[in-house]
Amino acid sequence: MTPSQSLRIVVIAPDTLTPDTDDDHAVEQAARSRLLRISLLENGYNVIAVLPTDTFLGERIAQLQPDMIVVDAESAARDALEHVVMATRDEPRPIVMFTNDDDTAHVKYAVAAGVSAYIVAGLASERIRPILDVAMARFAHEQELRRELADARSELQDRKVIDRAKGLLMKRQSLSEQQAYDKLRKTAMDRGLKLADVAQRLLDAADLLG
Repeated sequence: MTPSQSLRIVVIAPDTLTPDTDDDHAVEQAARSRLLRISLLENGYNVIAVLPTDTFLGERIAQLQPDMIVVDAESAARDALEHVVMATRDEPRPIVMFTNDDDTAHVKYAVAAGVSAYIVAGLASERIRPILDVAMARFAHEQELRRELADARSELQDRKVIDRAKGLLMKRQSLSEQQAYDKLRKTAMDRGLKLADVAQRLLDAADLLG
């Protein structure tokens, strides 16, 4: 199985997949949407669903658990994107937007909202695979950066808690900074806890006892 075949994609498309034949614009949009889905299939991707941007989008995405979301949008690109961003807020996924809307304001909003790739008029079949490959790589890189930032913030918070606990021990038990640290570390080792957890428990107990 190739990487593209194993990639499960949900396409978010307009409601005009079966348009009124008297509406030339709707017919053109429907044809464009079909071309996108055909291009995905031609490149071996597993399109598991085509969904509209309605109030049930979040529930459907949660049920389907896709690896990537491809948004097919036109002039209402921002409206469609807002639905998708809200639907993936708790479980981020790479989002690729294909649109014929070259409004630079929409591009800036899309990038700020977390879109991994914003493609204007780029439905040629041979472009699909490199676009999605880059989007997946970019999403993975950004997620790793977010994890590193979260870890750094957590580590900084842990250090602050440990420093406060050391200060408490130094004041109440007349210990040096090293002695206070050693006492916290030994307690953590004896109880199989993280040093920061022991420090926080000490601070909580001190607050409780006054």
